[in-house]
Amino acid sequence: MPRTVPRIVMKFGGTSVADLDRIRAVAEKVHKQVAAGCEVAVVVSAMSGVTNRLVGYCQSLSPLHDAREYDAVVATGEQVTSGLLAIALQTLGVEARSWHGWQVPLRTDGAHGKARIASIDGESLVARMQAGQVPVIAGFQGLGPDGRVTTLGRGGSDTSAVALAAAIQADRCDIYTDVDGIYTTDPRIVARARKLDKITYEEMLELASVGAKVLQTRSVELAMKERVRVQVLSSFVDGPAPAEGSLPGSLVVDEDEIVEKELVAGIAYSRDEAKLSVRSIPDRPGIAAAIFGPLTAANVNVDMIVQSTGADGLTNMTFTTGKTDLARAIQALEAAKGVIQYGELVTDDDVVKISVVGVGMRSHAGVANTMFRTLSDRNINIQVISTSEIKVSVLIASEYTELAVRALHTAYGLDAA
Repeated sequence: MPRTVPRIVMKFGGTSVADLDRIRAVAEKVHKQVAAGCEVAVVVSAMSGVTNRLVGYCQSLSPLHDAREYDAVVATGEQVTSGLLAIALQTLGVEARSWHGWQVPLRTDGAHGKARIASIDGESLVARMQAGQVPVIAGFQGLGPDGRVTTLGRGGSDTSAVALAAAIQADRCDIYTDVDGIYTTDPRIVARARKLDKITYEEMLELASVGAKVLQTRSVELAMKERVRVQVLSSFVDGPAPAEGSLPGSLVVDEDEIVEKELVAGIAYSRDEAKLSVRSIPDRPGIAAAIFGPLTAANVNVDMIVQSTGADGLTNMTFTTGKTDLARAIQALEAAKGVIQYGELVTDDDVVKISVVGVGMRSHAGVANTMFRTLSDRNINIQVISTSEIKVSVLIASEYTELAVRALHTAYGLDAA
């Protein structure tokens, strides 16, 4: 029998539940959805700053702490919030009950501190919702194969919410945060950035992976896989419960839901980049494996790669990695210098990656050329280029970040009228 009552998951991040007044405000938002006739499940993060404090406790006691005990400590932040919100809802006359990850249960693998979701049994949650109760679920955590609590890594509450929405077959997963939607670029840099009504899973995934911080990458991957409609909206805007046809935020949806696809959906930037150039290498078969093999062994993720060959029979290899991986990358390459036989290793962490993203690129030529010409007109040198079907990324000096983002935003016609 088809369900006639809308079912939604509402997820609230740390800034949305930062103190008791904000928790009361969140309870009011949930109450409005319940009063509007929706079945509601809520997923919460720890109160702002709490997780950092708990992590600090673990690190202060032992830099090489037991990951299982680390999870036992840091998972408590979300558990406190879920209990407090359940109390706040009860004071409004809403029947509510807090749930920890193991009670759902949300089962994960055994990778403590960065666990991945294996399965969710949503049957008990659905039964409670159909009976009129609001489950308030602690995000970021689950139950490992050994019966111990696990955590999903930073941003894991978004992933929890999307996974739960899939498990209970929710009509929508609303992610409440401190911004009112997804913008064409960072509005702190471009005042005329536009809020998008809809964006495709693929575009959001690319934007998240290249620096946009609105949604956590894993949550977007899961939403795309499970076809969960995700809405991003602000916790700090009051109003009635939104009707389906007039949603106040930005929807992340399947490409089929967007009738007119923009050539470019957005422009993102990432300051967490470091460039390494391995110079004067013998140009022989297997040299790439000799360079990137040790990096893989050292768990260094490599992003953009370019190789150039000189007339002297030697070659240069330039690539990027995250700034936090730079020291390990240098160590790995220096240890392998005898095998690689390079002449010089040059690094630069004063760079930024700028990316242009849009599904419209599939059917339109000239997107990359517009990017290159726009940067050239402003005397901004491109150091490295990488592309995908719906993305073009370039590496430039970090001092040109704002100039490049503003110029590209205008060049692609993204400025608000």
